[in-house]
Amino acid sequence: MQAYLLVALGGGIGAVSRHGLGQITLRAFGPGFPVGTLAANLIGGLLMGLLAGWLATKDGGNNLRLFLGVGLLGGFTTFSAFSLDAWLMLEKGRYGSFLAYVGGSVILAILALAMGLILARKMFA
Repeated sequence: MQAYLLVALGGGIGAVSRHGLGQITLRAFGPGFPVGTLAANLIGGLLMGLLAGWLATKDGGNNLRLFLGVGLLGGFTTFSAFSLDAWLMLEKGRYGSFLAYVGGSVILAILALAMGLILARKMFA
């Protein structure tokens, strides 16, 4: 039962944080490109890399993994929203935006995660 509560609490915080980021980027950049979703995926990738690298140095970090990784970052990152945004771009014939968004999200999020892992390994080794 404790595991579910940790995931739920982290997920709630992550979802609220994601909503706040979306509102900030919408005001800053407008609705023309899903900057908030892209930013959430990139930030989430970096943080997941840092978390995974850090947790690898700890014994018994399961509660932290549940709260931070599954809950908070799971609620914060937005791959389902990413998929919808990408599909809507295709439907509207915005092929250049689609390619930039999909390529940027996938490639840059993987690079952000790798950077987080590298940093964590250097910081926590």
